[in-house]
Amino acid sequence: MGTTAVRAAAFALDGTVRHVATRTYPMLQPVPGWQVQDPDVLVAATLEAIAACVADTAGPEVVALALSSAMYGLIGLDSALTPTTPLLTSLDSRSSEAARDLWTSGQSRELHRLTGTPVHPMSPLCKLMWFARHEPHLCTTTRWWIGLKDYVLHRLTGRLVTELSSASGTGMFDVHRRVYSPAVLNLVGVSESQLPPVLPTTASLPLSAAAGRAVGLPSGTPVVVGAGDSPSGSLGAAAIDSTVGGLTLGATGALRTVVAAPLVDPAESLFCAALTEDAWVVGGSVSNGGNVVRWAGHALAPDLHPASGDGRFVPALLRLAERIPPGSDGLVMLPYLLADRAPAGVSGPPGAYLGLRSEHTRGHLVRAAVEGVCLQLGGVRDRLAELTPISGVRLTGGAFRAPLWREVMAAVLDCPAQVAGEAEDAALGAAALGLFAIGLASDLKEAVALLDPEGAHSEPITVDESLATAYRGLRAKLPTLVTVVGRLGEILDEVTAGPGVDWRASTTPRDTVGG
Repeated sequence: MGTTAVRAAAFALDGTVRHVATRTYPMLQPVPGWQVQDPDVLVAATLEAIAACVADTAGPEVVALALSSAMYGLIGLDSALTPTTPLLTSLDSRSSEAARDLWTSGQSRELHRLTGTPVHPMSPLCKLMWFARHEPHLCTTTRWWIGLKDYVLHRLTGRLVTELSSASGTGMFDVHRRVYSPAVLNLVGVSESQLPPVLPTTASLPLSAAAGRAVGLPSGTPVVVGAGDSPSGSLGAAAIDSTVGGLTLGATGALRTVVAAPLVDPAESLFCAALTEDAWVVGGSVSNGGNVVRWAGHALAPDLHPASGDGRFVPALLRLAERIPPGSDGLVMLPYLLADRAPAGVSGPPGAYLGLRSEHTRGHLVRAAVEGVCLQLGGVRDRLAELTPISGVRLTGGAFRAPLWREVMAAVLDCPAQVAGEAEDAALGAAALGLFAIGLASDLKEAVALLDPEGAHSEPITVDESLATAYRGLRAKLPTLVTVVGRLGEILDEVTAGPGVDWRASTTPRDTVGG
């Protein structure tokens, strides 16, 4: 389950993908800066996608369902398990003030060291601090605080639980002791009894009779609780060697690698989350990935963008950018259309085009957007390489179907890179973890190899040395540009979110970069 869609894929042990079903759902913005979704709409989309996948793979036995979901979301439930809040997604920035206070006070360093999660508006830690400050009455009526996958698991199995991966991304979980930190819970005013119990990511629960009828599977089918999308994506990309990075680029982007134990970035910019008890993913995420080009399609080239607004990459739009030389003739885009995560700090600078001149065309604007996204992911690689050696990167995600994305990303990374197979994403990672959990694979590497035997043999991308040289210079200048524009952003910053908004009454879909 992602930020804009759910994808259900049926993987067979002969290495084929039998069927893929996708269902989209809207992002809602009741107040500028808020990015929320209706959790029941997401559950309905998930059930529909699973049902469609099951119906089109009639015949073979489904041995298990395995789940993965976007991390850092937060939902409040009352004692009847009815939502008291929408799903606050990772893109919701209402808690920027709380995050800033923790950074200013110096508490952010210890919180990051303890939990592996940077202090940022995306984290449930900061979201809960916002509710305590602005919605105290709601807090008194909220019995549970849970994540997206926890809610879907409850609807599939009747059990209200979470798992190690999602718990490790809350900003409240001591990743070294593997328990919720009493000190952090006290800071946000939440008791451990308000949080669901933590299971291993390899735990399985029986599918309920009601959910079985909804999706067309027998009750009792094992539901492997699984991990978050970032750890699952690393597994799906076969980037489970500590020297290999997995870079995923869809609407958002991330670069991470797998290590044997929690590894915390002293610069407080990278996250560390669990895949299993002895496999931990460390890396950085960016909120502004392929959604930047989707925005460009709407804003700069509506004549080339499909009227359906389905978010697919438009070949004609990218062809405009392909005609422009590397570096976009001096035009640079800082693609922070949404508050970003790494490596820019609490919320990062505002988006900006720099160096705009009359000779620049919309092709320049689109190419600068592509380059800006790749450059910020290049910055994540630089930060990650300071913690653990990265000898190569595997690229996954829908963006890399386009040659321009592959070419620019490989040149910015300036290291051996290869594009992983079509199925190699969080869905494949979830399936591989599920296969291992039910005992049909002896370890995670075998599980990936069984489901995707050709994935490990992807052809490398040839890096254009002239491109790599051009982008090396841009990467060197980028931190200064980010700092300067960040200071301008502080001048322009206004408090736009207020308390007391009825999200069910006032939320409206928005068809822009996030939804």
